Amino acid sequence: MYKKYPWIAVGVLAYAVAVGTLQMTAVVPMLPVLQRELHAPLTSVSWTLTAALLSGAVAIPLLSRLGDLYGRRPVALSALALLVVGSLIAAVATTLPLLIVGRVLQGVAAPLLPLAMGLAREIVSRERLPTAIGVLSAMIGVGSGGGMILAGLVGGTYQGLFWILAGLGAAGFALVASFVREPRRDRVDDGRPDLVGAALVTVWLVCLLLAINKGAAWGWASPLTLGLLAGAAVVACVWVLTARRATHPLIEIPMLLHRGTVGATVASLLLGFALFATITTISAVAQGALGASVLQVGLYLLPTTSLMLVVSLFAGPLMRRFPAASLVGTGSLLVAAAALWLIASHDTPSDLYIAATILGVGVGLGYAALGTMAVEHVEPAKTAAAGGVNALVRVVGSSLAGTIAGALLSDGDAGWSFGVAAIAALVSALFGFIHHVLARVPGVLTKEPA
Repeated sequence: MYKKYPWIAVGVLAYAVAVGTLQMTAVVPMLPVLQRELHAPLTSVSWTLTAALLSGAVAIPLLSRLGDLYGRRPVALSALALLVVGSLIAAVATTLPLLIVGRVLQGVAAPLLPLAMGLAREIVSRERLPTAIGVLSAMIGVGSGGGMILAGLVGGTYQGLFWILAGLGAAGFALVASFVREPRRDRVDDGRPDLVGAALVTVWLVCLLLAINKGAAWGWASPLTLGLLAGAAVVACVWVLTARRATHPLIEIPMLLHRGTVGATVASLLLGFALFATITTISAVAQGALGASVLQVGLYLLPTTSLMLVVSLFAGPLMRRFPAASLVGTGSLLVAAAALWLIASHDTPSDLYIAATILGVGVGLGYAALGTMAVEHVEPAKTAAAGGVNALVRVVGSSLAGTIAGALLSDGDAGWSFGVAAIAALVSALFGFIHHVLARVPGVLTKEPA
């Protein structure tokens, strides 16, 4: 069926990616609820967000590698199964540690995007591939906004939220198992996953995010904060050295620095940061200054979610007329415009709706084109690796956004948080346009890394 009706498989994969992304943002407006019901400080319950982003950051390259070795379909099914198990654990959790365990398992669903992109490349024709990748990439934005709305519809109870996520994940598992087939292919090699690399990446990311998360409380110049930052830098250097020497590293450092993907890598990091910093700050402003409920926060972000999906449907035709990198640059500029609007004024509901509309167009355009930008200059066998790196840095950018925005909001000034988001989006636009210019020079981006 997948050969005759490939768009059924693409639609199923898009649903799975959206469900895997819902869990990332659904807890953002629920943090005050978790704080109240679990009797824990905000700095502690914020790890229900950070834990899922961390496990996702590690799972993206690890499961992408497993997909290359053993097939992307069974790995995608495993990720969905872990999402369901994690949601069930979180639904019955009455303590913060058990809830965080469930969130870690939920975060393993983050690699569904690169896995889906790899599957799409095998079942969709070359002419229609940009449209398929655009739709799949846009599901990250749709899921991000949809998570906010879902949290509001639940009615302020975190148990109900996780029960719904469990049901959505189970439906995704059943659909992928029924409608997605992977063509038979030879194994790429018989190498093993880089578990040492996964451990090192986990350690330096935990150190970095813990320092950012607790820096305001501990003091940015305190020995503990500085020690964690120094530890993160040292472990990251060790990871890079071991990855360069490993036969099958968790992340191929040459791919991370590949001239054909580095523009997409930086743009993805910064665009993911800008999106999460903006929606997190909008949520805080809406609930604080405007007295909005969790549901109203989701409604404020409804234009963002809706337009991401609409724009993604036009991504394929647009990329047949315009280079993906130029669309990423244009989308990033629109995201910057939304953040700049909010710097100037964020005191009324109309301000939030206008900014959310601009944000939706910008992120929808940028996210849809990022997938193509990341893989169009690499050989087909490296598609999953390139897509995995791109998704990894997007998750890292998102996790940094949550902690940095929280630190800035603790001072009570949303303008600074919107300002940082605007700067990140502007730099993302710069990298997108530079990549576009370099792509026009024959051989510059297609040369393989040493």
